[in-house]
Amino acid sequence: MDFNDYIRDIQDFPQQGIVFKDITPLLQDKETLKKASEALFLLVGEHRIDKVVGMESRGFFFGPMLATKLNAGFVPVRKSGKLPAAKISQSYNLEYGTDILEIHEDSIQKGENVLIHDDVLATGGTAKAVCQLIERLGGNIIACNFLIELDFLSGRNNLNGYEVQSLLHY
Repeated sequence: MDFNDYIRDIQDFPQQGIVFKDITPLLQDKETLKKASEALFLLVGEHRIDKVVGMESRGFFFGPMLATKLNAGFVPVRKSGKLPAAKISQSYNLEYGTDILEIHEDSIQKGENVLIHDDVLATGGTAKAVCQLIERLGGNIIACNFLIELDFLSGRNNLNGYEVQSLLHY
């Protein structure tokens, strides 16, 4: 199946000069959503995963589905001020600014195998910050898993030392 047919380009969003890859057409089509979920699951291979970590907010679409298929827990990483319990924070750079991510202190146990999922790998700043959070909690990062990778932004370079898997490349 060609998932590219279900990705819509939005010019100048969220700001001038950015071409946003909109996955809502893919999410809205039940057969395409099911096949994309299965394809992302197959990227994981035979690895044993204890937790799937998804970043706010695009990592919340496929992250819980992957966790269910992998018989793993799901851990949300949120922007600053959105998690209610004790947490740790990490600042990071976006392709169009900076922000802070947070994770609950008790969400990853030392030695747990973790799959990181987000829908888009752009510059890699968000994923790198999540890797840093997980490692601070003692997690073992198995792979970083993405629906879309924007190759021209070289985000993979920010994730040296980690296995990076992407379903679609632009």
